[in-house]
Amino acid sequence: MDMVLASLSVQLFFAACVVAFVAGTVKGIVGFAMPILMISGMSTFIAPDLALAGLIFPTLVTNIYQAGRQGPREAWRTIVQFRIFLIAGGITLALGAQLVVVLERELMFIVIGAPVLLFVSLQLLGWRPRLQRRSTPVDTAVGAIAGLSGGMSGVWGPPTILYLTALDIPKIEHVRVQGVVYGLGSVLLVVAHIKSGILNWDTALFSLALIIPATLGMAVGLKVHDRFDQQTFRKVTMIVLLIAAANLLRRGIMG
Repeated sequence: MDMVLASLSVQLFFAACVVAFVAGTVKGIVGFAMPILMISGMSTFIAPDLALAGLIFPTLVTNIYQAGRQGPREAWRTIVQFRIFLIAGGITLALGAQLVVVLERELMFIVIGAPVLLFVSLQLLGWRPRLQRRSTPVDTAVGAIAGLSGGMSGVWGPPTILYLTALDIPKIEHVRVQGVVYGLGSVLLVVAHIKSGILNWDTALFSLALIIPATLGMAVGLKVHDRFDQQTFRKVTMIVLLIAAANLLRRGIMG
């Protein structure tokens, strides 16, 4: 048996499956949060590096499905439309992945969680920043930030979500854009972490095993998502972001 799975007790592996199922359910509802929930959840009882490896394949599979839910033509249109964002994110994701082995994980959690917690809290209190249209400089900046965050932690959702929310993109397109961005990012994440050493023969089997609970959870979440209107979707998205960011900050401060 694989050394990583053999080293985990049945209870710890079951706990990881539960985290993957819950993360998949939330992703099905709001279109994101699987990586941030998986790494913050699993790293409370297993090594952070193993938690990061574990989220890679479930994230890849669910994002590919999410990106193509309205068909390949719509997915391709989104790729073309957000190409600058994707290119910038891809470059910094590859760079960020190499920092995993040298960067203090607690510092990384604080750097990701603190600004998102502040921004979302202000929005829930009534502040709603608006962008009338996308631009190349903003696409480049936000894409670069999201990619760097994703490479270091597997969590690239918060910057992307905040950007799409500021643009007030309709719910269906909002979720599809997320799927395309995260799907392409997931492919790069696999490659980047093979190179970084996080993903190897030992950890890959653990990640593959978590695909089943994650996809089952996503199927449940999608049924809930289809019943939401735009306003409800936005509120739930902000609440999930708030909880995830607060948990990351807690992990960064408490270790």
